[in-house]
Amino acid sequence: MNQGLAESASTHACWWRPFRTIGDVSVTYVDLAYGEAREGRAMAWLDSQERARWRRYLHPRPRRDFALCRAALRVMLCSRLGCRNDELAFGTLRYGKPYALVGGSPVPIGFNVSHGGRHGLIALGAAGRIGVDVEERNARRDLDGIMRMVYTPEEQAELDRVNGEQKVRLFFSLWTMKEALIKALGTGFSLNPSRFEIPPALRRGGRGGLFRFPHHPATGWWIEKLDANGFAAAVAYELAPASEGAEADNTSGERWQ
Repeated sequence: MNQGLAESASTHACWWRPFRTIGDVSVTYVDLAYGEAREGRAMAWLDSQERARWRRYLHPRPRRDFALCRAALRVMLCSRLGCRNDELAFGTLRYGKPYALVGGSPVPIGFNVSHGGRHGLIALGAAGRIGVDVEERNARRDLDGIMRMVYTPEEQAELDRVNGEQKVRLFFSLWTMKEALIKALGTGFSLNPSRFEIPPALRRGGRGGLFRFPHHPATGWWIEKLDANGFAAAVAYELAPASEGAEADNTSGERWQ
């Protein structure tokens, strides 16, 4: 990293900050508010392929989201891996989930990025699958129509029992947990979110819990809510078998068709 880039990542200049630590996973908050100067600093971190991707976005907002999140991710990975920015690159798996390479070789580190509205989150951990999602709560969306497509009957019943702000909060809490799990699994929406169920304890106020996909019960996942003022969010990560005994029992495995 050259001196100019190092200065751009200094504490006073950066647009990201530590947000939450869950086990071995750190979650960083990325401020996606408009700022021409910091967007310029972010662009200095991107390689030629990333700049080409940035140009393909048609509107300023997705360009800004991509540049600010990818630059923050690069800073964190370079620090974690002890590499220069020009040594770091990214590949993609079958469904588009990225992984990191240093000097052309994959490295044992898990990460995932999400952005929604003015908010971005980056989850970073040791080798293992990780997913994170953040969404601004928007009561103007057709919540009832969407929930019939993406939630199980039991989840829909929970949503039908509440109204107003409670319903909005529960809707987006469930959505971010489901999307974090899907992103961690790495299959994209080839897995319909209505085909698995968030455990009742998490639907009813619990902060975190163990989960197993019904079609792949051998693997345990930890889900943690990251909700804050203005947004709903969640992180999910794969558990090593030895660590599962300390976690709560999963009760969501019955829903799979």
